[in-house]
Amino acid sequence: MTAQIAVIRLEHVFDTGYLRSVLAAVQAIQEATDDTDRIDRITLIEQLKSALSAVQAAETAAFVASKRAEHAAAGRENDETGRGIAHSIALARRISPHRASRYVGLAVTMSEELPGTFAALRAGRTSEWRAMVVARETLFLSREHRAVADQLLAPRLEGWGDRQVEAESRRVAYRLDPAGFIKRTRGAERDRRVTLRPAPDTMARLTAFLPVAQGVAVHTALSRHADSLIATGDGRGRGQIMSDTLVERVTGQAAADSVDVEVNVLITDAALLGGAVPAVGSGAAEVALDEPAILVGYGPIPAASARELIFGANAGQTWIRRIFRDPDTGQLAAMDSRRRLFSPSQRHLLTLRDQICRTPWCDAPIRHIDHVVPWENGGETTPDNGQGYCAACNYAKQAPGWATKQTDQAGEIEIRTPTGHSHRHTPPDPPGSRYRSG
Repeated sequence: MTAQIAVIRLEHVFDTGYLRSVLAAVQAIQEATDDTDRIDRITLIEQLKSALSAVQAAETAAFVASKRAEHAAAGRENDETGRGIAHSIALARRISPHRASRYVGLAVTMSEELPGTFAALRAGRTSEWRAMVVARETLFLSREHRAVADQLLAPRLEGWGDRQVEAESRRVAYRLDPAGFIKRTRGAERDRRVTLRPAPDTMARLTAFLPVAQGVAVHTALSRHADSLIATGDGRGRGQIMSDTLVERVTGQAAADSVDVEVNVLITDAALLGGAVPAVGSGAAEVALDEPAILVGYGPIPAASARELIFGANAGQTWIRRIFRDPDTGQLAAMDSRRRLFSPSQRHLLTLRDQICRTPWCDAPIRHIDHVVPWENGGETTPDNGQGYCAACNYAKQAPGWATKQTDQAGEIEIRTPTGHSHRHTPPDPPGSRYRSG
C-alpha cells in the first residue's frame, strides 16, 4: 500500500491519464494480512483522501476561473455563468446542485485565499470537511482579515475535531470583524426554512431553520404543554406529546394521526386491496416480492402502512385517482384526465412519476414541469416529453451549451453539459414494476 501511494508525485496530479492509472492501482490493492498493516493503510488512505480533496478543490477553482473568463469574453450574464458552473461540478462530483453551489464557493476561497489551510489539507493533516468549515466561517471577512485567520488557524487544524474547528473559526472571525459577524448573523434570517427528509422505519425528519429566539420559543411552548399534560396523567412520553402537538397546531387537526391534507401515495391495486404478491425469478430461485407503496416526497413505505394511511380509523378524506402504467415499459403514462397541454392533471402525473428533480444526484423536490425537448425546438407538450425539475436545475438547463434529449430507454433522458460530458437519468420505478437490470 505504501509503495503504491508513494508514486503519486505533484507534477503528475493534474494529468488525467495518470489519475486514471492511480485509480486502477488503488482498486487492485489486496487486503492487508495483519492488523498493524490495516491501521497503517487506514491512516494513509485518510491522508490520501485529504490530498485528493485539495487537488479537486484546486481543479474546481481553475474550472471556475476558466468558465468565467470564457463567459465574460462572450458577454454572457453572470447568473447564467454561475448556474452552469455549479451544475457542471454537481454532475462531475455526483452530488446535488445545491451542495455543488456551496462547494464551488468554498473551494475557490480555500484554494486561493487560505493557503495555510489548503496546505494542511493537501498534506493530509486535516479533512476536507474541516478545511471547508474554515472557509465557510471566514467567508464574510475581507481578504486581508481572512489571511490573518488562516495564519492563526491552519497550524492547529491537525489536532482539532469538527466542533472545535467550527468554534475556533467563528471566534477568530468575530475578533477580526465583529460588525461583519453580526451582519452575517442577521442576514441568515433570510434563509429560514422548513425541510422534510426521510428517516428509518417509516418516519420523517421535519426540520425548521429559525432565528434562535423563535426556535427557543417554539421548543419552550411545546415543552410546557407536554409537561402540563403529563402532570394531568397523559400516558404518552414527553417527546411523543411534543411531536403530536406540533402536528396538531400546524395542521389544525384535532388529533395528530387524523390526516386530512393532500398526501400522494402511489400503490398498486393489488397492494391496496391486499391481493396476491407477485413472484420474481423462476424455479427454485423464484422469490416473492412484497410491493411497497411510494409516498411522494418521502419514498417507499410498506403496503400495510399505506393502507393504514388511506383506510385507517383516523384517516381523513380519501380520494383515489387511477394512474396508468405503460404495459411495455412499466412507466407511468397517463391518469384520469381529458385536458391537453401541461394541464394540472398532467403536471400532477409528472410529479408522481418523477418524484424528485430529474437532474442526476439532485434530491430536491419538484417545483417546475418542463419539456425534455424544448417547445421552441419542436418538442411536444405531452407527458412523454415532460419532466420534473427543481427551480435551480430548470433555470440551469437554459444556460448556453446545455442540452437535454430522450434516449431509446423508457423514460430515460440524457443531459449534455457545455464541456461535452453526458449524464443519463431514469425516473424511479413505480409500484408494480419489475426491477430493471443494468
